[in-house]
Amino acid sequence: MKRLAVPLTAALAAIGMTVSLWLIFVNAPLQWGKNSNDTLNMSSLFFNQKIFYFHVAHAFMLFASVFVAGTCSIAFLKTRNARWDDIACAAVNVAVLFGAVVLVTGSIWAKPAWGTWWNWEPRLTMSLLLWLILVGYTLVRQFAGASADRVAAGMAIFGMVGVPFIYKMVGSDSHPASGANGVVATLGPGMKGAFWLSVVSFMCWFIALVVFRVQSIRAARELRELREAALDAGVLE
Repeated sequence: MKRLAVPLTAALAAIGMTVSLWLIFVNAPLQWGKNSNDTLNMSSLFFNQKIFYFHVAHAFMLFASVFVAGTCSIAFLKTRNARWDDIACAAVNVAVLFGAVVLVTGSIWAKPAWGTWWNWEPRLTMSLLLWLILVGYTLVRQFAGASADRVAAGMAIFGMVGVPFIYKMVGSDSHPASGANGVVATLGPGMKGAFWLSVVSFMCWFIALVVFRVQSIRAARELRELREAALDAGVLE
């Protein structure tokens, strides 16, 4: 069953994304609104709004990755079981990718919404800070030496603590919201199905990436431990 986890979830992600693309670009309505005098308001984004289906779905997976990494880091610091550390490291590796997509798609969304690619409003700034923490985690794992796992675990926990603050900031007037007051459950029926299928598809892709990365990290760690055992036994020089 473990061998099928990656291909199965990747296949589900591919199927789900194919269907969601059709729903997003063919079935989902364009986003627009009118003022009281029957003129289009400034919040009307039309086709540009469709980046929302990718931006928000990736943001959900980014938050999920950070929570997985933070929770597993806590378990690792408590038990010193390397298996927890493997999962945390894999989740951060995936979170860096999802975080990069969030920042890029957010900038694409910001251009028609604000007239600029970047605005130093609270949520954007906090999201960038979170992504930099994740990048810092990967650098620490590479260059911090013997204490890298513990230092990186602390960084993962710190990043997890910041996620609720980032999510809360979506309700601010300075950040484009999805649905009423930033609540995606209030999306219209034509948008809701496409959005949630997109989220599920990216969730399957997220699971496939994390499982694959965990397998790679554990294989590398087991090979390293086997080599060290062989050196201690004098089999290798």
